[in-house]
Amino acid sequence: MSDKKTKKLKSTPKEDIVKVAAVQMASSPNVASNLVEAKRLIKMAAEQQAKLVVLPEYFCIMGIKEFDKVTAREKPNAGPIQQFLAKTAKQYKIWIVAGTVPMESHYANKVRNSCLVYNDKGEQVARYDKIHLFGLDMGTEHYHEEKTIESGDSVVTVETPFGRIGLSICYDLRFPELFRAMGEVDMIVVPSAFTETTGKAHWETLVRARAIENLCYVVASAQGGYHLSGRETHGNSMIVDPWGVVLDRLPRGSGVVVANINRNYIKNLRQSLPALKHKTIKAI
Repeated sequence: MSDKKTKKLKSTPKEDIVKVAAVQMASSPNVASNLVEAKRLIKMAAEQQAKLVVLPEYFCIMGIKEFDKVTAREKPNAGPIQQFLAKTAKQYKIWIVAGTVPMESHYANKVRNSCLVYNDKGEQVARYDKIHLFGLDMGTEHYHEEKTIESGDSVVTVETPFGRIGLSICYDLRFPELFRAMGEVDMIVVPSAFTETTGKAHWETLVRARAIENLCYVVASAQGGYHLSGRETHGNSMIVDPWGVVLDRLPRGSGVVVANINRNYIKNLRQSLPALKHKTIKAI
């Protein structure tokens, strides 16, 4: 990861204990209907006193064809998806990590698969473009994200009232060096759309491993169900604490998982087990 740029957003006063939520959906090819469902679930999380809500990858569109997301792409700070996110964050006075939004790229036939962060005033305060692009050829399943997605090149963390958050997306979960490049974070978010095949085998193991090795919370929001394209996503959205304990999970279908993030617990664990200070190998 030494060739990747790292962005840090400005500091904000922090709350030691805060409730966060991960949204799970089974999105369709229709952007408008997905935004209606996303708002319903965000409202559900806000009613449970969540201050930060994480939406899954492709929450706004899971197309029948891979190119469908290209037709829905938006310019920065313009378009119905971003307008919805800003308005909803402001309405419920919450922070929203908007899974991924298809943003314009340097190529007419591709998008940037972008995780956008909005504060409780409805302002976009961070953006992370997915670095690792998923590829799979296994049996009848074939995925090649590089055909429709332009890779990002920057590691992104953002300072929030709830601590420092590292941004990642789905397939990034398999690359621990990305998370090491973030430095010490209080929380990692992993909006995802894992396939059922790979998710059943590896999803929970990878999510819990990232929490344990970085001694931080992981909020993993996922697509979970069957999609009109014929794709099946694994679901199993979860929030995991720095000891690897699953605090809440949702195996399948639409809904939310909610848990408290306790920054004092992180601090105490890192004092008891100072593994992050024992790192001796640096990235090449």
